[in-house]
Amino acid sequence: MSRLTAPASRWTGPAGPLDQDRRWADARRLLHDDAYPAADRIAGLLILLYAQKLNVITALTTQHVLHQDGRTLLRLGSRPVVLPAPLDTLAGTLAAGRKAPGSSLLSIPSSWLFPGRRPGSPLTEDALAQRLRALGISPRQSRSTALFTLAADVPAAILAKTLGIHVKAAIQWQKISGGDWSAYAADISRRGQAQEQTRQEISARTRCPVPRGHVPDVLRPPDSG
Repeated sequence: MSRLTAPASRWTGPAGPLDQDRRWADARRLLHDDAYPAADRIAGLLILLYAQKLNVITALTTQHVLHQDGRTLLRLGSRPVVLPAPLDTLAGTLAAGRKAPGSSLLSIPSSWLFPGRRPGSPLTEDALAQRLRALGISPRQSRSTALFTLAADVPAAILAKTLGIHVKAAIQWQKISGGDWSAYAADISRRGQAQEQTRQEISARTRCPVPRGHVPDVLRPPDSG
């Protein structure tokens, strides 16, 4: 199996003002609104919850979706993460509906989770970005907000292993989230109480835990129970 590992690169900080309330509202909408295409919902959630790049998402195949002890896992880095409900069902259903390589002699096999219009080719980054914007998701801004928050809460080593990014890049992002963007940190501190209330409300309404620090749930490894 191939590893999806983003190269180390300098991150200059959030693409715009951090908006955690908007991030969780978008995640809740994609988790529970069946009116949206399942593939688009999954792609959006991979950005909002796991700070994934468009090129990494379009490169995902059925081999990256794993099943273990009744749970659905997704391999973005060297250590797969257990997907929370209902994202686990969405991803499992999507993978099951794709054609595995060699499963048919009458058609071109394709195991891409996000296939493109050309047979055997994945969806292009531009096409995926367009589909997400149609849902009100800004890929770059949403990823920046997710990455900034994850880097502040999750150790760099875990961030690298679970998100599939270079550990040096994870360390750099962690440093940025911890001090280089003091204005953002100050704003987050002032809004801390309001964000805690929002986190609790989202957890209650979506039935999907939104803990302080996402290691136990969003980035939970399969061996953590």
